[in-house]
Amino acid sequence: MTTSPSPAPRPARGGIRARLLLVLLAIGAGGSFAGLEVRDRLHYVTETDARIRADLVTVSSRVAGWVTRIEVREGERLAPNAVLATIDDRESRLLVGQLESQVAALEADRARLAAERELVDLQTASRYETQRQALAAAEASVSALLAQLELARSELARAQSLRGSMVISAQQLDQARAAARRLDGEHRMAMAEREESLARLEEARAERARLTVLDREIEGLAHRRAELLGRIEQQKLDLADRVIRSPGAVVVDRLFVEAGEFVSPGQRIALVHDPEQVWVEANIKETQIRRLRLGLQVEVTVDAFPDEAFVGRVDNIGSSTTGSFALLPTPNPSGNFTKITQRLPVRIAVEQREQRLRPGMMVEVRIDVGDG
Repeated sequence: MTTSPSPAPRPARGGIRARLLLVLLAIGAGGSFAGLEVRDRLHYVTETDARIRADLVTVSSRVAGWVTRIEVREGERLAPNAVLATIDDRESRLLVGQLESQVAALEADRARLAAERELVDLQTASRYETQRQALAAAEASVSALLAQLELARSELARAQSLRGSMVISAQQLDQARAAARRLDGEHRMAMAEREESLARLEEARAERARLTVLDREIEGLAHRRAELLGRIEQQKLDLADRVIRSPGAVVVDRLFVEAGEFVSPGQRIALVHDPEQVWVEANIKETQIRRLRLGLQVEVTVDAFPDEAFVGRVDNIGSSTTGSFALLPTPNPSGNFTKITQRLPVRIAVEQREQRLRPGMMVEVRIDVGDG
């Protein structure tokens, strides 16, 4: 005798309705989420891998030497021109002192030559003027005696003619001849005195030429002094470079040396940045770049401050993709090709708040393109 199977229990109507309601709610929630996702994609460009950026400045040494002191700590905020570190400056100070001593010695030599020139000028000027006047007197005497000599020679010639006619006596002829000879001798003496005066004048002029020599020596000292002053300024610059100062109002991000270390020119001392000059850099897909333009409003969410809203604007759109800056380019020589969407850096200006935004912080951006 066979027994017939019992019929399966039917689900309660209330359970079916509950399940149907859950399915409808799930479909509604999924639809709403999908709608929001579509709306976001139409009205916004988002990027979750964005970072806070700043101009990180490397402060380096321009001179070589031992670091004597480190004046700051990492994380410390500095005023403009504040001292970061000092480098041993003893040798530099000694060189400055030596050069200043050489300048002082040149000043003394220049003063001595100037006094010597003044003395030579006074002496030679008086002597030259005296010899010039003596030459003028000698020339006047020569001119006067020449006129008298010419007259005496005329008188002698007349007397010789008259004596031939027996008009005058021999004694008168002798007197005329004697007068001519006397004046001729005086004229010759005057000529000799004039030549002597001329020679003395040339000698006095030669002594005056020593003023030119002294002037050239003084000029040479002036050039030497200018050269030494230039070397002093250069050495003072070296001395000033041994005090490493901040380039502005900055925050010390990293120190690379300690007191007692030896640094070389160009070696890094510290890494700093201006805490007020920060921005957000987001690498946006090239397929979305066409939707961006300068000035668009951006919602910025900082991972460190998730409950605080920051507002920015698009400040710059990169002109090259991030792959263009890679140290190892991929020219694809094998011919195998996989197309990868490239990204372009977009700079977003954001307002700093109490220096809480720091370089390297992760942020998310939501750019309102408004072109749905």
